[in-house]
Amino acid sequence: MGELTRKNWAVLIGCTVLAVFTAATVIAHQRQTPPSAAAGWLAELQRIPRVAERLPHRSDYQRSAFGAAWSDANDAAGGNNACDTRNDILRRDLDEVVTTTGPRCAATVTAGRLRSPYTGRVFVFRRSRAAGVQIDHIVPLSYAWDMGAHTWSSTVRLRFANDPANLVAVDEQSNQDKKDLEPARWMPSARRFHCQYAKQFVAVLAAYPLLLDEPSARTLRRALRGCG
Repeated sequence: MGELTRKNWAVLIGCTVLAVFTAATVIAHQRQTPPSAAAGWLAELQRIPRVAERLPHRSDYQRSAFGAAWSDANDAAGGNNACDTRNDILRRDLDEVVTTTGPRCAATVTAGRLRSPYTGRVFVFRRSRAAGVQIDHIVPLSYAWDMGAHTWSSTVRLRFANDPANLVAVDEQSNQDKKDLEPARWMPSARRFHCQYAKQFVAVLAAYPLLLDEPSARTLRRALRGCG
């Protein structure tokens, strides 16, 4: 990835720091924000509560439980800024961005270029065929639901679904391939991105009360140990 992408992920880590302190007002327990050193991330991973395997998928999961998709009316970083979350993330992650005024955002993205972090391939974004670039939840909503989010308040679920620390623009195929799979069953095809993906997955779990399945913990541990 280029310099801009590394900068974007530094911004994501910063957003996660904010998310941790915001979540502390509604979540009973709060853990230390992950430091940048690999040893610190491994220590943070060790503190996340575990279960032997992913819990059975709950039949009561619905996307609507996390609020209207990409709603700006949330208390995550960047919320209530008169622009929906999808356009916020597109502006953050795309290069050569072109915007116009739209009904959900005064700076609606109409064009840009994405180097998908999941594959390293470059994609041209055009609003007329917007599905080619999608916004992925690093910790999938369905996985989160199974691992604890079903007990959260609607406010926390809405924050989680729109938290920029848990969102990244990616290519359509990668997003479709990933579905709601946990790290034990899916990691980005671009191996050089495994370190950053693992850091962000751990960072999100540090900010929200979620369980982690042990096979995914092992996968994340390997990725973090490979961080340069």
